[in-house]
Amino acid sequence: MMRHSRMVVAGLLAVLASLLLASGASALEVGQKAPDFTLNGTDGKPVKLSELTAKGPIIIYTFIAAFTGT
Repeated sequence: MMRHSRMVVAGLLAVLASLLLASGASALEVGQKAPDFTLNGTDGKPVKLSELTAKGPIIIYTFIAAFTGT
């Protein structure tokens, strides 16, 4: 029972954190440049947006339901 309640609390904290972070971020307007960020690539190595855009235009595409079982 204790483990279940910890999981519920952790889940609620994660949802709260994501809501707080999302409310602080503003959407980009058409033509506005994206801020520089770094994420891990499929090989686990960091990939920086500015390094990709230095080579030319890029398209960022997200798979919202990828690997979720839905």
